[in-house]
Amino acid sequence: MATCYFRRFRMELDFRDVCLPEPQLPDGYRWLPWNRLLLERHSLVKWNSFHQEVDARVFACLSQLEGCRRLMQEISRQLSFLPGATWLLSFQPEDEWPAADCGTIQGVSHSRRLGAIQNVGVIPEHRGFGLGRALVLRSLDGFLRQGLRRVYLEVTADNQPAVELYRSIGFRLIRTMYRAVEVQDAAAF
Repeated sequence: MATCYFRRFRMELDFRDVCLPEPQLPDGYRWLPWNRLLLERHSLVKWNSFHQEVDARVFACLSQLEGCRRLMQEISRQLSFLPGATWLLSFQPEDEWPAADCGTIQGVSHSRRLGAIQNVGVIPEHRGFGLGRALVLRSLDGFLRQGLRRVYLEVTADNQPAVELYRSIGFRLIRTMYRAVEVQDAAAF
């Protein structure tokens, strides 16, 4: 066994420093607010979003569907869970077509002033349409409605598109951290 270290950024947004636009979805996409009955759908989108990405190496639970289920259950059972900052995106280009879930985000509060975004995920075939931005903005609106003043998130530094997205919304880098991960073959990383 070898240890690999992944650089992670903690980024924070202070609502007093930004003016946030309304989230916009392209045609055919729709918001689904949190409902406990959607837990499995959130889990599946989370797995489809992360299982082949670097974050699945950093957090093993994201590499398995069952791990994503457990993570969603743990997040949604917390007393600090914020349903108003938790959303699922679904795509249905025509009424007679079946809807396909394609994006997820969850929010929790750590105090009356500080919230945290958990796991912004968009499945690969729906990336590049502004859905990640829309999810973050919609979630931030939920935090703001709860009266929170600041929101943070953590992102793997190698995920440059996500880092740039968060910067463009108004998140600032607060801290750089390193996460140690035990691996069978360090050469694979």
